Amino acid sequence: MNKTIFITGTSSGLGKASARYFAEQGWNVAATMRSPEKETDLTKYSNIKIFRLDVTNLAEVQQATQDAINAFGKIDVVINNAGMGAYGALELAKEADIDWQFAVNTRGPINIIRAFLPHFRNNGGGMFINVSSFMGLTTAVPLGSLYNMSKFALEGLTEGLYYELKPLNIELRLIEQGGSTDNNFINNVVWNVNPDITVYDDLTRKLKHLFETADRSLKDDTLDIVKVLFDLATRKSNKFRTVIGNSGNGLMALRNSVPIETYLEQISQNFS
Repeated sequence: MNKTIFITGTSSGLGKASARYFAEQGWNVAATMRSPEKETDLTKYSNIKIFRLDVTNLAEVQQATQDAINAFGKIDVVINNAGMGAYGALELAKEADIDWQFAVNTRGPINIIRAFLPHFRNNGGGMFINVSSFMGLTTAVPLGSLYNMSKFALEGLTEGLYYELKPLNIELRLIEQGGSTDNNFINNVVWNVNPDITVYDDLTRKLKHLFETADRSLKDDTLDIVKVLFDLATRKSNKFRTVIGNSGNGLMALRNSVPIETYLEQISQNFS
């Protein structure tokens, strides 16, 4: 019997590329997105079924989970991929954007995991792969406190769940990716701004310039990230945490080699 994977955030980028790749490898794919009526690519695959899902909407989470189980009978692996980024000074953030950042990147995976746990328990096992970011380990740029918070929390959530789910044969995996070639990250960033407070403007300009001019060579090929996900799902790799790409691994090596005070000061100097 073909295995089945449930993936959140498949309307673009890594989520869509993963849905296509798993389908092409013979897996059944439950692909979820907020606006399935707009999808024209994944609908071409006979082994992909698309479900409406906003991971912050508990009713939709329950509905999509049950519909996917009904459609395929069994879900073997879940990839929590849906995410968003809020950048800018914390002082300038709107209350709604603070809540939204946490709701999508942290509470969203919690919602999905809780919805699938009864199914995995009844099946005697399963796997959750949580898509994090090396920003959740390295805090490599300023003005990303909210985004980093959400990914740090996802890291802690996944590690904590390891202990309680291991006896149930439910596996946890994390990937820490950076920018990817198919990721429309820049156009989707929510910036915290306030025209009446200008003390953060210089730092904001520097960060925006960095994002807009980053060399493509610093980005990881989306297919390379997808193949990491596939190796984890098929247990070709049993790594709990996989940092992907030269940028992420370089930053992790630096962070692990010096005191945190030195690391923070060195990163800060890049934007002084």
